[in-house]
Amino acid sequence: MKVVRSPEELAPARRAVAIGMFDGVHLGHRRVLEAARAAGPTSTVVTFNPHPRTALGNRVELLTTRERRLELLADAGLDEALVLEFDLDFARTTPEEFAENYLRGIGAEVVVVGAGFRFGHRRTGDLALLESLGFDVRAVPTFEGVSSSAIRALVKAGEVDHAAALLGRPVEIEGVVVSGDARGGTLGFPTANLQVEHDLLVPAYGIYAGAALETRAAISVGVNPHYGGVEQRVEAFLIDYEGDLYGQRLVVELWRKLRDERSFESEAELVAQIARDVEETRAAERPVYAAKP
Repeated sequence: MKVVRSPEELAPARRAVAIGMFDGVHLGHRRVLEAARAAGPTSTVVTFNPHPRTALGNRVELLTTRERRLELLADAGLDEALVLEFDLDFARTTPEEFAENYLRGIGAEVVVVGAGFRFGHRRTGDLALLESLGFDVRAVPTFEGVSSSAIRALVKAGEVDHAAALLGRPVEIEGVVVSGDARGGTLGFPTANLQVEHDLLVPAYGIYAGAALETRAAISVGVNPHYGGVEQRVEAFLIDYEGDLYGQRLVVELWRKLRDERSFESEAELVAQIARDVEETRAAERPVYAAKP
């Protein structure tokens, strides 16, 4: 998938354009993306960075980083992505200006969006306006019960297996592997300590079964209360993995929450519990997803 940041970088072509933030690229998003692919011309997604609500001063805990979102959009089979920088100046763009500069300006003939889509300054643009401007507008029905907000709520509650059914894939958390306390190695369970972007959603604190680099992993999310920690940590023990991960970007799947984090009476008791967590992770199954739209 070709990724550009201005309309001028796209070669002239007839295009079917899907518009949206697509945070998480969940089942509802995929329905829109598949409709754009099926429309015929070059399939192009127009998306934004950062999240529009963030640019307007609101905190949004994202399901995916920009890099991961683009990877998932590419996996969905789109030909191109136009990533528009969303700042206060861009927020003042009228619906008519948006349609002229970022849709007609890239050769959009078909515009595919979710039902109820609004755009432009103060969200005053709608599907009827796009139709009046001559675009072939295709509104895709919502996928009942599926939304980024609903998924965020499930992840914050630690219900990652239920969230996976709405995403159509496992919940993920990602970051760059940085040095930590190296305490896991002394306990016999060396972990990759992730530096997570500040605007990425971190799931409920606890211990999870999951995977990374096609290797099962036991993941700790929290503050390490046994050692009196206060700083949030995301640490993954990749079972039977050998290799140096420092400095690498690591995408970690979270399949199921095993338990809450807690303190123990002794380090030996902690080590015994970690061993049980690892065995549960070995036996864990990847989540079963909802039917594809």
